[in-house]
Amino acid sequence: MKMNWSQLLSLKRYNDKQKRLRKNQDETRLGFEVDYDRIIFSDSFRSLQDKTQVVPLSKTDFVHTRLTHSLEVSVVARSLGRIVGEKVLKKHYGLVEEGYKMNDFGAIVATAALAHDIGNPPFGHSGEKAIGEYFKNRNGQKYKSSLSEKQWQDLIDFEGNANGFRILTESKEGVEGGLRLSYATLGAFMKYPKESLPKKPTPHISDKKFGIFQSEITFFEEVAKELGLISTGKNGNVAYKRHPLAYLVEAADDICYTIIDFEDGINLGLIEEEFALEYLIKLVKDTINSEKYYQLKTKKDRLSYLRALAIGTLINEAATVFLDNEDAILKGEYPHSLLDKCKYEAQINDIIKISVEKIYQSREVIEKELVGYNIIDKLLDIFLTAINSKFEGTLTNYDKLVINLLPESVQQPKETLYLRILTVCGFVASLTDGFALQLYKKLNG
Repeated sequence: MKMNWSQLLSLKRYNDKQKRLRKNQDETRLGFEVDYDRIIFSDSFRSLQDKTQVVPLSKTDFVHTRLTHSLEVSVVARSLGRIVGEKVLKKHYGLVEEGYKMNDFGAIVATAALAHDIGNPPFGHSGEKAIGEYFKNRNGQKYKSSLSEKQWQDLIDFEGNANGFRILTESKEGVEGGLRLSYATLGAFMKYPKESLPKKPTPHISDKKFGIFQSEITFFEEVAKELGLISTGKNGNVAYKRHPLAYLVEAADDICYTIIDFEDGINLGLIEEEFALEYLIKLVKDTINSEKYYQLKTKKDRLSYLRALAIGTLINEAATVFLDNEDAILKGEYPHSLLDKCKYEAQINDIIKISVEKIYQSREVIEKELVGYNIIDKLLDIFLTAINSKFEGTLTNYDKLVINLLPESVQQPKETLYLRILTVCGFVASLTDGFALQLYKKLNG
């Protein structure tokens, strides 16, 4: 079985009654570019401006937030998509006859990359863990007996990817289908196209985590079937092979966090410049212009030059790996991320190892992540108690005040416990680092 590009590039949107053909698209307002615009103008995307990429609650002006990271990943993804798109169109000429162009690939991958962190909670990856921890080992344990096994797994392994898909597609009163993105973009966004159980059923990269909450299963399956994704679920479980373009989104993210988190570590003084430059030079030794490099007088200029070269090198390498393995990817038989099998794997691993030791495990990051754990735990406890009390008709005066702190869309309790919990988790996940801290301070007097 093999996926085909014509299906994978579907322009269909939620609740479409007629098929959208590429050759009928308005070139001045292309469907895949509309997706990009919708994400840019969404509240969820805007909130990324004050969410942690590396250092929570950082007050320096040169450390990346989720917003700047997402914009940079999107730029890298666009280049990757166009390089791959150009070659795919030459190989699959039928796509050209249908009206598809190189820039379509770039637009789809850029849009999915723009949204790739849209579901991430405040305080970096520790935010996801803090939500899961609340249910696994804290006061949230009391809800376990009232939920199905898969619903419970969604909560104890709370996943930003699944929350992102929920944000992009969740219907609300008057807003059916969320942002109503094209199915091709949603497919490229789905890094882990499976539900939370079973955990890691295979070593395939698409099974590493999960990307769909139980609340979105039905719509997710509609998208997967429209795109012709290959089903791998057994015994009634929902799981699919990745949309091929999801590999490019992942590669763009990997390139940026490898190089740019490293750059942030240098700018923060957590990694020594000489040590860092040595590692970046190893990565770009085939393309560096030594004369130009040694003419640069400041650390910032030297670093910017090496960063640009490194990103360009890895873009070309990721595109090469994708195109060399296109057939296996279309069959769902390519089990690795693109950079895991590139010729710079050793250099990338060296950079990541230093970043882990010097940045992610630095005292500053750990101390601020601990603060984030306490904030998220407290907010979940207070808001879940209030929402469930409202549903049960047992509101205290304190609960009434707490409810008023919630957005209107969250104040009205959902009909099931699972959806009430997921809605509150989604609200807490939507908070910026700064606003979460502010709320925590208010609730603690």
